[in-house]
Amino acid sequence: MHIQLQSVTKRYGSVRALDAVSFEILPGQVVAVLGQNGAGKTTLLRILAGVAGTDRGEILYDGEPFRRENLGQRTRLRFLPDFPPLFPGETVLRNIGIVLRLYDADGAGAEERILALLEEFDLLPFAEASAHTLSRGQAYKVALVSLIAADPELWLLDEPLASGMDPLGISAFRRHVKAAAGRGRTILFSTQLLDTAERIADRVALISRGALRAFETVASLRERATAGEGALDALFLRLRDEAP
Repeated sequence: MHIQLQSVTKRYGSVRALDAVSFEILPGQVVAVLGQNGAGKTTLLRILAGVAGTDRGEILYDGEPFRRENLGQRTRLRFLPDFPPLFPGETVLRNIGIVLRLYDADGAGAEERILALLEEFDLLPFAEASAHTLSRGQAYKVALVSLIAADPELWLLDEPLASGMDPLGISAFRRHVKAAAGRGRTILFSTQLLDTAERIADRVALISRGALRAFETVASLRERATAGEGALDALFLRLRDEAP
């Protein structure tokens, strides 16, 4: 999916959560939205998912204005918040099945695909367990399996690597992000960790106090740090703190 943000602004009372944010993402790109707590990362993802609206600005998906009420557009994406919602009284398999039906992805081969993913994420022993019995990390992996199995055009993930997932789940997440990008899927995930962004993302959107301070490839940022602007960590701190 081709995504364009044009001066997207969002206020919560007197707080400007996003301040005229503009950037463009091409299909197949993986973008890490980097910033501290309260920087505006979650607000950005919620707006891209249609969970929250904008005060000003516009979002285009494949050249068409994104409208929150347009269910056709919203079924082209899936958003996983840091505490993804599950139906607590339903089993793991039932939770995944509900998502696949919503995305019309429960046709031939769906069962085999789900079972393979459950095994990969070490969730097969919990397939018939109720969602309310799962740990936070296990619950996030269930939501992640449903996302991978549904395979929408746009993946939006809020702090996926701070969800309590174990190393096995984190490794599987990285593999599937790279594979999805190879299929032309567009992936945005938020993080506070620069090293995580370096390992997974093609581009980094650095947000601080609601403003976009940088939107560059990881390679470009490394070059800037090498060319005399300091170590990469120091460069990020300077970009974060400089005036909008």
